Amino acid sequence: MSETVLVLGASETTWRYSFIATNMLLDYHHNPVLVGKREGAVRDLQIHTRIPEHLEKVDTVTLYLNPSHQPQWYNEIFRLRPQRVIFNPGTENPDFEQELADRGIEPVEACTLVMLRTGQW
Repeated sequence: MSETVLVLGASETTWRYSFIATNMLLDYHHNPVLVGKREGAVRDLQIHTRIPEHLEKVDTVTLYLNPSHQPQWYNEIFRLRPQRVIFNPGTENPDFEQELADRGIEPVEACTLVMLRTGQW
């Protein structure tokens, strides 16, 4: 089943995991929405510096942001009401994870790449 996935921390730098994950999400027929520090593109998908206003709901948020850069996105993530937020390695944030769980959003400490490759998505 195709999902809308917010890739928070997206980059057009080819060796970054967010770039690799974006390509894998496309290969697995998902609909990634890219938000990063800088504008750019990955396979004709625009990287936005803010969450697009027209985006009202996402199924999954996959984080590629250091925990110190996450708080500015909390309210936007809560507004989007995803089913889950994936904390990729290095993004783990116990306080935020608890706040998500308290709001009925599943926090998942995992790797998007591994989840896709192993059918755990």
